[in-house]
Amino acid sequence: MASLLGEEVFETRRQAPAPSKDFCQLLVTRREVIFRWWKISLRNTFRESRPGEIKESWEDFLDDSSLHIQIAIVFGAKVLEHVLNLCQGNYDFLERLPVPLLLYIISFLELEDIARLSQVSRRFEMAVWPKLCGRLLTIQEDMAVLLLFLWCGYEDIIDALTRYL
Repeated sequence: MASLLGEEVFETRRQAPAPSKDFCQLLVTRREVIFRWWKISLRNTFRESRPGEIKESWEDFLDDSSLHIQIAIVFGAKVLEHVLNLCQGNYDFLERLPVPLLLYIISFLELEDIARLSQVSRRFEMAVWPKLCGRLLTIQEDMAVLLLFLWCGYEDIIDALTRYL
């Protein structure tokens, strides 16, 4: 699966949290993690500052807790977790697919498999499931109800119905 990866495995950019206005980039290639920053300030003391860069191999990055903290502050804990997983060789392609492509792939699955997928993937549950149900309601209401039963369980649906009836 790793052979499907290009040279750049992951990239994200973001402005550092306040009070800093620095611009940061995180780039993960097949061999190293690169953290770059550009100082943005109107103060004279920072006019001569140069962009900074930290380049580390995947192995060195796994041991560098100070860089982990910087990445978590700027990009968040989920991005840090994703980069750590990449450096350990754990590639989660399903979580990074765009929703339209994911919906296209899921359209080839059986109903039972879709229900199982919703139980193991939080992204599917939160982002894809509502769109899939909306599509199914416009196509076939019976299939949508069946999927709802498979996903939630009939006890939860009966409880919800009795509350509103």
